[in-house]
Amino acid sequence: MVRVTACTNQKGGVGKTTTVVNLAAFLALSGSSTLVIDIDPQGNATSGLGVDRRALDRSAYDVVVDRMPIGEAVVGTAIEGLDLVPSTAALSGAEIELVEAPARERRLSAALAGLNGQYERVLVDCPPSLGLLTVNALTAADGVLIPIQTEYYALEGLSQLVNTIRLVREELNPRLEIEGVLLTMYDARTNLSAQVAAEVRRHMNGTVYETVVPRSIRLSEAPSHGLPIAIYDPSSRGAQAYGQLAAEVAARG
Repeated sequence: MVRVTACTNQKGGVGKTTTVVNLAAFLALSGSSTLVIDIDPQGNATSGLGVDRRALDRSAYDVVVDRMPIGEAVVGTAIEGLDLVPSTAALSGAEIELVEAPARERRLSAALAGLNGQYERVLVDCPPSLGLLTVNALTAADGVLIPIQTEYYALEGLSQLVNTIRLVREELNPRLEIEGVLLTMYDARTNLSAQVAAEVRRHMNGTVYETVVPRSIRLSEAPSHGLPIAIYDPSSRGAQAYGQLAAEVAARG
């Protein structure tokens, strides 16, 4: 049975795309057939997996807006068992185009029904906003993965996101749950990171993963090479963290 996870946080720069790309890579390497769906118009997950957005003639835009069968938009990646529905610049207009569309919140959910059990895991990289594309992801998902940066104002906006998840659960998708909260960009040299981590664990009450992703130059470098950290530098601290996260995600089901 496929499990769909939406990775979202309306705050930018929290490690959302880094988490999608690297978690997906480790899930695939552990034997779980995995699909990444990039519905962020910035397309960082697409380029981070080594796909040239300029060379694409099909993307998540065609799936969500034009109802193209999702299988027609899938492309392969450098990792066996990891596929991608890429993003292109056209997605930047999708929010406006969907406003008047019928069943506008369920476009992605309807598309995923066409996968026919081809994948065990689907990870959706959402835009850093709570607009229609993110609502589509939440309506299609079984769970939500929320990356939170261990820095000042980490919890700012989190109550808004949790409220949006609650509204989607009540109105559109009763199975939706918070799958886990991931602490990112942790700097063990500072008291602030430890304090923020403790505050998030207290506030989010048992949903926070044990894995903590450290600040890592190698993690920052990997996307410019179009490679997940599992391939770019498998011995790095960032790779070890995402490998642990993949094991934790798999254990939670």
